[in-house]
Amino acid sequence: MSAVATARDRLPGAATPPPATGNRPRRRYSRTGRILLYVTLSALLLVFVAPMLWALSGSFKPRGDLFEYPPNLIPSPATLDNYRNLLDSQPFWSWFAISVLTAAAATAVAVFVCALAGFAFAKYRFAGKRLLFSVMFSSLSVPFAVILVPLFVLVVKSGLSNPWFALTVPWVAPAFGIFMMQQYIIQSIPDEILESARMDGASEFGIFLRVVLPLLRPSLGALAVWQFLQSYNSFMWPLVLISNTENYTLPLGLNILFKAEARQFDLVLPGAVLASVPTILVFLLLRKQLLEGLSAGAVKG
Repeated sequence: MSAVATARDRLPGAATPPPATGNRPRRRYSRTGRILLYVTLSALLLVFVAPMLWALSGSFKPRGDLFEYPPNLIPSPATLDNYRNLLDSQPFWSWFAISVLTAAAATAVAVFVCALAGFAFAKYRFAGKRLLFSVMFSSLSVPFAVILVPLFVLVVKSGLSNPWFALTVPWVAPAFGIFMMQQYIIQSIPDEILESARMDGASEFGIFLRVVLPLLRPSLGALAVWQFLQSYNSFMWPLVLISNTENYTLPLGLNILFKAEARQFDLVLPGAVLASVPTILVFLLLRKQLLEGLSAGAVKG
């Protein structure tokens, strides 16, 4: 009977037997898992987005309507008086310019320095390399508050306390960025490419500029986003360094509005909305490099 059944199954017009149902529970489980995943991600998205939506909505509300209950997400009536009062009563654009320009300068310098240092640690042998790398890496465990006072004294004694310069000092060579670049270069840039460039007569610095940097675009984008956020959102270092209100950064400026005798939420909310614009733009401009850098690290590492 088995031989007859096998021959019958091989006939061109024979009916196809029904598929096995052994995978149905697995498919149901997979579908249930996806539903739970989507529900969890939606809940997390709501947790992160809700404060932003409330700040955006509140920035267009009169002060008396900010804490109405139940809360109304759509302002009624909507007004631009909060933005006008903020820009007229506070040096907001000065805070904005100092924060954006110093963060951009610190990011540009840090990305270049971290890539150069990571290239040296990854591809060169020199005396004291392991000791120097160990000291650099161990600095990740030191809180910034520990070096805050020594760094401040060093900057002031050196005559470099100008806010436009001093605000970039702590961020020009972050240990995390150097370690990140070193690991990415080890995994992504083979020695054969460098040897080929040397045989063509390229200098070591030329190899770094023309060969290494173009290959580091994904990791440089990820580092730039992280570094910009670190510098832009810095609060403790500007608080110690700056005493003139005109030279405040955005975190300090918004803090004095929040800590005023009558907390000026009608000014804090539009200030927070405007302050979030540069970070959103940086993420949108570098999101492709950020995702490529993170995915490359996940696959290779």
